[in-house]
Amino acid sequence: MIRVRGLSKGFGTADNGGGVLALSDIDVDVRDNEFITVIGPSGCGKTTLLRIIAGLIPYDRGEVAIDDQAVTGPGPERAVVFQNFALMPWADVLTNVTFGLDVRGDAKAQSQAKARELIRLVGLEGFENRLPKELSGGMQQRVGLARALAVQPRILLMDEPFGALDEQTRRILQQQLLVLWERERKTVVFITHSMDEAVMLGDRVMLMTPRPGRVKEMIEVPLPRPRTREVEKSSAFLEIKEYLWDNLRAMQVN
Repeated sequence: MIRVRGLSKGFGTADNGGGVLALSDIDVDVRDNEFITVIGPSGCGKTTLLRIIAGLIPYDRGEVAIDDQAVTGPGPERAVVFQNFALMPWADVLTNVTFGLDVRGDAKAQSQAKARELIRLVGLEGFENRLPKELSGGMQQRVGLARALAVQPRILLMDEPFGALDEQTRRILQQQLLVLWERERKTVVFITHSMDEAVMLGDRVMLMTPRPGRVKEMIEVPLPRPRTREVEKSSAFLEIKEYLWDNLRAMQVN
C-alpha cells in the first residue's frame, strides 16, 4: 500500500513572495493492485506528487510510505513512465527495454528473453532493432511502458504517458494498458488531464484542488472490468465524467 499523510511541498523561498507552495496537507491511500487516476487543474501539483512517491524529489513535511517503509529515494518496487518517453536515442528498442535489467546485473540471455516477450505484448514485435527516431510517438511510448514493466515493479507511476499523442493512438494505448494491467495487476498511479481517460482507466479518481494542491475527493468508479469502449456509453461513465467536469469548471479562476 502507498500511504501519504500530511504531505506538503514548496519550491523556492518565501523571500519577496517568490516561493510557491505546490502541495499542502495531502492525505491519500492507494491499495495494492489498485488503479488510481489523478486529475486536477493545471499547476495543482500532480506531477510533484508523483515524483515524491517515486522518490525523485524530497518533500518538506508529512509522511510517504510504501508498505510502512518510508520513501527516501527511488526503489526497485517502483517504476516511472514519463510523458516524454525518456528513451536512450542511440540505443535500439531491445536495448532500451533491457536497460533496467542490465543495470540490475541480470544475465543477458534472461534479460533479452524477458524484453522480447514484453515487446511482443506491447505490439512491437519486429521492431527490436529500430532506434527511437525510427518510431512514432505511440510506438516510443510502448517502448517506455515495456521498459518499466521489464524490471517487474509492483508499482507503476505514470505521468501523463499518453498526453502528447493523437487521440486515435491514445485510445489504442489506453486499451492496451488495460489489457496489460488485467494481466499483471500492478498498483498504478496515473496522472491525466483527460476526464474520459481518468474514468476509463481508474478504480478511483483522485480529484485535486488548484495550487496548493490538496485532495478534494476520491471518486469511486463502479464500472465492470475488464473494460471495453462500450462502458463510455453507460450512464455511470457519463455521470462521473460530468461530475468531474462540474468540479473542474468550478475551480477555474475567473
